[in-house]
Amino acid sequence: MKVSERLYQAALPIWESYYQHPFVQGIADGTLAHEKFAFYMIQDHKYLMQYAKVFALGVIRSVRESDMRVFGNLITATLDTENAVHQSYLAKFGLTKEKIDSTPMCLNNESYTNYMISIGFKGGLAEIAAAVLACSWSYKLIGDYIEQNFPESKQDEFYANWVNTYTSEGFRASNDEMIAMCDRFTEGFTEEQIQELERIVIICSKYEYQFWDMAWTEGKSSEN
Repeated sequence: MKVSERLYQAALPIWESYYQHPFVQGIADGTLAHEKFAFYMIQDHKYLMQYAKVFALGVIRSVRESDMRVFGNLITATLDTENAVHQSYLAKFGLTKEKIDSTPMCLNNESYTNYMISIGFKGGLAEIAAAVLACSWSYKLIGDYIEQNFPESKQDEFYANWVNTYTSEGFRASNDEMIAMCDRFTEGFTEEQIQELERIVIICSKYEYQFWDMAWTEGKSSEN
């Protein structure tokens, strides 16, 4: 069994729990209050800026030029593709750069991103790959779930842009690249090393669930 398959099996029960979260359900059926989505967009924009830094640590730790290019492409995909979706929604809400910059990161968001960055500093390329997979792979699965169960969401007048981003072939290809990268970096790993990667993925997956909670409550629960 590939290491990525081990990580998938370890995290899948947590990832599948996202489908029934009221925030995800609200995007899927189009009923999510726009103010909740606006809050999420600001926090997720801040998350992506830190997420890109984890990939940058991958560039620093890479020995092979090909790996540097993979991480570099993932930085570009995060800053240009995913972030473009955020910018379009933030513009719809009339949220200026000054307003976004002056909004503090929620406790959960800061803790989650700090954890991933710490993994990047303390671990190697395999640990970096494990840390970023929880976000990428779970969003891919959420996109699959929404596309299969709420096909009309892809034409929703408000949430279609978000849904179409995470069901796009480009996003799926990027996620596949991360999975392949994880398997390449873990060739010859011991059982103990694999278990450590499972621990990282599970921790990040739990942070992801807390992120949905944070978005749903607009930060109220995460500060308690």
